[in-house]
Amino acid sequence: MRDRIGVSAQVTSPATSANVGPGFDSFGLCLAVRDRVAATITGRGLRVEITGEGADSLPRDESHLVVKSMRATFTQLEVTQPGLSLHCVNVIPQGRGLGSSAAAIVSGIRLAERLADRELETGQALDLASRLEGHPDNVAACLLGGFTLAWTEGHRARALRLDVHDEIRCTVLAPTTTLSTKRARRLLPIEVKHRDASANSARAGLLVAALTQRPDLLLPATEDRLHQDHRRPAMPQTLALLDAMREAGVAAVVSGAGPSILAFGTASGPVDAARWKRPGWRAVDVAIDADGARTVPESPAG
Repeated sequence: MRDRIGVSAQVTSPATSANVGPGFDSFGLCLAVRDRVAATITGRGLRVEITGEGADSLPRDESHLVVKSMRATFTQLEVTQPGLSLHCVNVIPQGRGLGSSAAAIVSGIRLAERLADRELETGQALDLASRLEGHPDNVAACLLGGFTLAWTEGHRARALRLDVHDEIRCTVLAPTTTLSTKRARRLLPIEVKHRDASANSARAGLLVAALTQRPDLLLPATEDRLHQDHRRPAMPQTLALLDAMREAGVAAVVSGAGPSILAFGTASGPVDAARWKRPGWRAVDVAIDADGARTVPESPAG
């Protein structure tokens, strides 16, 4: 890689919302809120600059998730580890169930590919991202865009990308509080009742149809019995707002592990963000992103 000193690359990676109600650890939706990262190969060492979300808390050493992801990708590509200069412009909220870690991981993979002038196959990139993240739902949506169904076959992560019905609209409601995925997972029961598993299977199948063909079915399709209510002790305000929204007929779900909420509307019946915004919360209409992570030519500085 010494012959590539001074080579730069820039990548923009989107936010994602995983689970999407009944699709626990399987479904992911790509959202048009993007972090941007630029990297340059240097002779030695590491320099990390961060602006925006997480600028006061994220590490600036080899433990930074973009850097870890780049290092893992260089290893898989069998190229020498270079010195790096990294500039991150973060827009995706951290620790709020909107896929900030998946965006960092995918950014690292795509940056390393561009800097090395080599590419992983799509399946290899998904596998690597899944290992770094611990599960494939967010990273699949971040890599592929649109609506994704992720699963594992043996030790390999797999994913299918689908287009979302063009009438569907999304609103994100995000509190100032954060919640780690590890803490949220600790609240889940070891076993679930058969009737709850059966109900979620039916709703998950219905949700695929609702998101791609039948937006009128979004409310029943987003019902969940596996994970959301079990996490109520960690985010009571989120679940109280979710209950109120669903009782009013809004197809709302916990975004990822929370504490943000993702609400679905349609072009003719959008979610009234102002109605549901609470003190200390942000309510933003967000487009569904069809593209996933991509290389960009312009500088992220500024």
